[in-house]
Amino acid sequence: MEFSVKHGPVEKQRSACIVVGVHEKHKLSPAAAALDAACGGLITRTLKGDDIKGKVGDSLLLHHVGDQAERVLLVGCGKAGEALSAADYRTLLTAALTALKGTGARDALLALAELEVKERDLAWKVRQTVELAGNVIYQFDQLKSKKDDKERPHVKKVSLLVADAAAEKVAREAVRQGQAIQAGMKLTKDLANLPGNICTPRYLAEQAEQLAKDNKKLKATILDEQEMEKLGMGALLSVAKGSRQPPRLIVLEYQGGKKKDKPVVLVGKGLTFDAGGISLKPAAAMDEMKYDMCGGATVLGVMQAVAELELPLNVVGVVPSSENLPDGAANKPGDIVTSMSGQTIEILNTDAEGRLILCDALTYAKRFDPAVVIDIATLTGACVVALGAHASGLLGNDQGLVDALLAAGQASGDRAWQMPLWPEYDEQLKSPFADMANIGGKEAGTITAACFLARYTKEYTWAHLDIAGTAWKSGNGKGATGRPVPLLMQYLLHRSGA
Repeated sequence: MEFSVKHGPVEKQRSACIVVGVHEKHKLSPAAAALDAACGGLITRTLKGDDIKGKVGDSLLLHHVGDQAERVLLVGCGKAGEALSAADYRTLLTAALTALKGTGARDALLALAELEVKERDLAWKVRQTVELAGNVIYQFDQLKSKKDDKERPHVKKVSLLVADAAAEKVAREAVRQGQAIQAGMKLTKDLANLPGNICTPRYLAEQAEQLAKDNKKLKATILDEQEMEKLGMGALLSVAKGSRQPPRLIVLEYQGGKKKDKPVVLVGKGLTFDAGGISLKPAAAMDEMKYDMCGGATVLGVMQAVAELELPLNVVGVVPSSENLPDGAANKPGDIVTSMSGQTIEILNTDAEGRLILCDALTYAKRFDPAVVIDIATLTGACVVALGAHASGLLGNDQGLVDALLAAGQASGDRAWQMPLWPEYDEQLKSPFADMANIGGKEAGTITAACFLARYTKEYTWAHLDIAGTAWKSGNGKGATGRPVPLLMQYLLHRSGA
C-alpha cells in the first residue's frame, strides 16, 4: 500500500473513497461538514436516518456522493467537542481501514488527522494510520496453493489530508517512520507464521544474512555449534541436543552512530519450535509453539526498520536459535549444565528452555560494551495468565530504562507493564546441587524467570520483555502480531532524538 500526504480543502480532492468523521447526535467533523456542503447536504440527510450513530468505530459507506468521490466512508468519532483517547482513535482508524478493505476502491483519501486526540500530535496520528493499515491488510498465504483474491484488499493508494504545507512536512516524515516500522512488523509476522519445518535455526540465520546483503549498514555474523562450544555456551547447546536441527547464534550489527558510541543490544529468543523436550507439552495447541521464536523475529524486524530509517544509533541484534525436542540426547530433569558465564544450572524442567538459551546470549552481549541490553522473549505462560494479550511483561535492573520502555509503549500503543524484580523472588531459584535451578516453582513464574536472567546481566543496564501473551493470537484469527516492534522502535526513535 502506497501512502502520500496532501493539504487543501477536502471538497476539492478527488478519490475513489473519501473518509470523514461523524460524531454522535448527527454532528459532523469539519471535513465532513465541508464535504456535506459540496454535495448538497447528502451526509446530513443520511445521518437523520440513524444509519450510523456516530459511536467510536461505527462506519457507513455512501455511494455516488457528488463529483468528488465515487464513495464516502463515514466513521464514528464519539461525542463532538471532546478529544479522543489514543485507544479510541486507534479503534476508529482500524474500523475505517477495515471498511475500506471491503470496498472496491483502488485509492482512498483519509481526512481523519483533523480529529483531536488527547496528548497526541499530528505525527502520532499519521504514524498510527500507516501502522494500522499494514495490520489490516496483512495476509499470510505464502504457503497456500491457491490464493483467495476475494480476500485481498483493493485499495492500493492512500492519501492523508492535513491542514497546510507545514503539517504536510511533518506528516511525510511520520509516514516514512510508519512504513519502516510496518515493514519491520511484516517481516516479524512472516517469520513467526512460518511452520517449524521451514523456519529452522539455519533458515532464521539465512534471513539475517539476507538482511545484511540488502542493507550495507547491517553486518551479519553467524556462530555455529563448534564456535559456541569454544565459547562455552553449555546452556544454549544443551537445549539443542534433542534436535536434528543445528543451533545458531545470530548477530546483526548496525552502525548509525559514532564508533565510540555504546550500542543498544537487543537479544531475542529464537526457539523455532518448542515441544518442551523431555518435559513434553500437552498436544493441544502445540502447533503454536512455532511462535516461540517471536523474540528473535522481533529483533530481525527492528534491525530492518532501524537500517531503513538510518537512525543515528549503534544497535546490535543477538538471536540464540534452536529447537527444543524430546530425544535420547536431550536434556533430562535433574541434569546440570554450565553456562558461558561459568554458572551452573540444575534443569528441573526442560520446558523452561528459553532462559537457558538466553542466558548464554546475554553473557555474549557483554562483548559489545552495551549502553543498554533489552531481551525479548515468549518466556512464560505465567505472563499470559497475569497480563493476557494486552500488555507485555517488563522487568529490569534499571528504573530509568524501564521507565523509557513504559513510555515508549504508551506512545506507540504497544504497551508493557512493569513487574517487580525483588530479591525475595530470587530465593525460589536455589538448588542444592548447582548455582541455581532453571525454575522457581509455581508462584510468580514470570518474575522468577526474569530473576534467572538477571544473574547474567549484573554488569550492564538491562530490561526484559516477556511477550508470551502479546506476540501472537490464538483461535480463528491465529497469527503473529508483530509486537513489540512498535514499542522497541518508539524507544529507539526517542533515544535517537528522531
